[in-house]
Amino acid sequence: MSGDTAPLLEVNGLVKRFLARDGKGVVTAVNGVSLAVRPGETLGIVGESGCGKSTLGRLMLRLMEPDAGEVRFAGQDLLSLTPSALRRRRRDMQLIFQDPYASLDPRCNVGDSIAEPLAIHRVGDGGARSRRVAELLTLVGLEPDAAARYPHEFSGGQRQRIGIARAIALEPKLIVADEPVSALDVSIQAQVLNLLVDLRARLGLSYVFISHDLAVVEHVSDRVAVMYLGRIVEVAEKRRLYDKPAHPYTSALFSAIPEPDAARRRQRTILSGDVPNPEAPPSGCAFHPRCPRVMPRCVTEPPPTYTVGNGATPHRVDCFLHAPAA
Repeated sequence: MSGDTAPLLEVNGLVKRFLARDGKGVVTAVNGVSLAVRPGETLGIVGESGCGKSTLGRLMLRLMEPDAGEVRFAGQDLLSLTPSALRRRRRDMQLIFQDPYASLDPRCNVGDSIAEPLAIHRVGDGGARSRRVAELLTLVGLEPDAAARYPHEFSGGQRQRIGIARAIALEPKLIVADEPVSALDVSIQAQVLNLLVDLRARLGLSYVFISHDLAVVEHVSDRVAVMYLGRIVEVAEKRRLYDKPAHPYTSALFSAIPEPDAARRRQRTILSGDVPNPEAPPSGCAFHPRCPRVMPRCVTEPPPTYTVGNGATPHRVDCFLHAPAA
């Protein structure tokens, strides 16, 4: 994929803050994130629980309003759109939820749930919508007569297929998949992942694939962004990132991936301490209290973004280890 392809989705300097539980402090869930997704690309976003991945995904779709920054889709500023214009644009952007059961209305049969976005956007009449529902169910590997049944009559994997069918009903260009297989049995995860890969090729989709499972992200992604405490600390083409991680946090994450081939196993890096309290993040580099390669400047200075290597796709990392020699 060409590195100079115009982005389908681009976010710059995104910031999102929430009030702390006590109503006094402030939690910065997303802190100055800038990323781009090109047409036909899958961008994986990985990180520990609570790092801000899901919040970032919702900001990308303007399901939440950022406190700062910009979101552009196909060159259009999403944050400047009126509610009616944003509603029209939503046909091009959809979300696959983590819990396929919670995301389906138990009172509606499957056909009605899949047809709902068609009805909201006034696509076709009743007959056309029924035909489209049958087509979508077939596309995701279910029988058309499943439309008359209810969510509780399906397995978890089947329910996620239904959620995927609903997400692609309006022929979107971009799908944000938020932990789409984490609630499924391992044996079913591979089937759903392969379905997502197949649909991407058939329909020309772009994905933002959010997960804490590094093996899953490796399977589906073209590029991967690593998130820590609200910031993107490293982003690179998948193969380069997995083979040569540049940030100590990324190296520690990847060292924990189970590897049956003894020749390919990395030396395990055990991080000290816990993830810092997001209400009181550390000074300087947020990772410095846990970093095995911390330097004095890491404690006081937030690192800028450096480009490492010379590949066609930039490999960017926020770490002083890669600062140019003075």
